[in-house]
Amino acid sequence: MKIEKIKKNGKKYKIILDNGLEIKTYDDVIINHNLLYNKTIDSELLDKINKENDYYDVYYKVINLLSKKLRSEKEIKEFLDKYDVDKNKIINKLKSINLINDKNFAKAYISDRINLSNDGIDKIKNDLLKHNIDLNLIMEEISKIDNELIDKKIAKLIIKKTNNSKYSGFKLKYKVVNDLINLGYDKSKIIEIYDSLDIKNDNLIGKEYNKLYSSLSKKYKDKELEYRINVKLYNKGFTKEEIDNYLNLEKSN
Repeated sequence: MKIEKIKKNGKKYKIILDNGLEIKTYDDVIINHNLLYNKTIDSELLDKINKENDYYDVYYKVINLLSKKLRSEKEIKEFLDKYDVDKNKIINKLKSINLINDKNFAKAYISDRINLSNDGIDKIKNDLLKHNIDLNLIMEEISKIDNELIDKKIAKLIIKKTNNSKYSGFKLKYKVVNDLINLGYDKSKIIEIYDSLDIKNDNLIGKEYNKLYSSLSKKYKDKELEYRINVKLYNKGFTKEEIDNYLNLEKSN
């Protein structure tokens, strides 16, 4: 079989043979095999061309994947597992042209998560470890994070979670601290910033008291009513001091 014509066909090339057979392939394949006009293609060469086409089909799928966002080496390997190609050959080629670079991936991943999510450093670190990123590399990039930026994020999250919360006192603090620990922030730092903000829910106890009074006063009176309300308020997280201060304030009005 002889090549009669080679012409551009989208992102590929079309090779037209003298027997009417058409082969769609890549410029890489044409260069690799020096496919010039009138060159004879035997069955052995045709088989090689078809195998290389399969390889480049997958290779350019990976290129397209990487054009949308950076991926870790692990992600690319998992993507390639779906195809019957030389995975290591593709990985090594992409590494050689710096399209797979776990250091760059870690740097971009940390930046995105710090600036675009509520995640803390511990969660980000653990997620990077799931990508098989080297721990030393992760810690090197994490060490570059501005601690003041993290402190501001913690303070912002605390304020957001305490505003209009249905909890108060120790229950509120317990819930907020645990929420932020689950987001990946350091417990001691959360508590330090929480205490520095002097979180209070001055209006909340009045709302809860009136709500409880409205429902419980239908069943209880006097001391029993006061006792029941106090127990409910305490269970909601209000301290004895907060309850007493509110009741004394109410009595003085």
